[in-house]
Amino acid sequence: MTLNEEISCIINKEQVDVVDDNDENKITTQFNSIVSSLPQPKKLIVGYALTLKKTKSFLQPKLENLARSKGIVFVAIDRTIPLSEQGPFDILLHKLFGKEWRENLEDYRQKHPDVTVLDPPDNIQHVCNRQSMLQDVAALNLSNCYGEVGVPRQLVINGDPASISDEVAIAGMSLPLVAKPLLVDGSLKSHQLSLAFDQFSLSKLDPPLVLQEFINHGGVLFKVYIVGDAIKVVRRFSLPNVNGLEMLDVAGVYRFPRVSGSAASAEDANLDPEIYEHPPRPLLEMLAKELRHRLGLRLFNMDIIREHGTRDHFYVIDINYFPGYGKVPEYEHIFTNFLLSLMQNKY
Repeated sequence: MTLNEEISCIINKEQVDVVDDNDENKITTQFNSIVSSLPQPKKLIVGYALTLKKTKSFLQPKLENLARSKGIVFVAIDRTIPLSEQGPFDILLHKLFGKEWRENLEDYRQKHPDVTVLDPPDNIQHVCNRQSMLQDVAALNLSNCYGEVGVPRQLVINGDPASISDEVAIAGMSLPLVAKPLLVDGSLKSHQLSLAFDQFSLSKLDPPLVLQEFINHGGVLFKVYIVGDAIKVVRRFSLPNVNGLEMLDVAGVYRFPRVSGSAASAEDANLDPEIYEHPPRPLLEMLAKELRHRLGLRLFNMDIIREHGTRDHFYVIDINYFPGYGKVPEYEHIFTNFLLSLMQNKY
């Protein structure tokens, strides 16, 4: 019998000639009993292990409120208690660093294969080292009617700073060079950049690091955020172009704490359309699809630049795991839809 039929039987006027207060109470009680016996919507429990700073930037009220309205509950993971004693979780979201955490998480994944871990710790490690970070992009050699995507020439430096100039000369790399810390560990220092204009200044750099040839790109880069199958692009101001005449007058190393943070938004800037225009959507979709598969990650972003003077030559210069989604417009809708899709695909 359906719910409507049960309720109809309860209130059938042929069975109830006189409805007094006791009868009404009885009907209400029976109705509530029927409703409470119906299956309740399952909550989606998302455990999260994030730093305090990351929690504040990501778990904003607008995300938590929207998630709650869709049956998603975020639960903080207590790092003082073994993961196996917490939960149960449907999804585990994390961005913590350190060998002990990676081992604990990997052990949890093996023992709880039904829990979706975003993302596998070994896969994350691949993009936390700038020596391996861009290898998959380079291997793609992506080129189609929408454009070409490559990576800048780069060189890993682990040894004595005094030998950097010789290593650069042997590699045949051209100045200026962008210097980045080799490892990405979530610290501000790991995102600091330096721009070296002459060979003599290279000895002032602090290995281990990666040197990338600087490519003029009109002072604008595109941060391409990936959340599962969703793609969101935002513009940021970047380092300005450098020409040959300026190279004659500039020497030394210039340090930049963080070039393309949210404060450097270029969304409303009055720029040349050739600089301002987003990379073609089909090109980004193909690139994102390939990297999701090759990296084994579902939460990351790419910093992409367009070579100045071209319309279709692009370079990926950095990849970040679980970036600052809180700075992306309408990220709360993108993220809640993604979490729900994981469970729909699972069941």
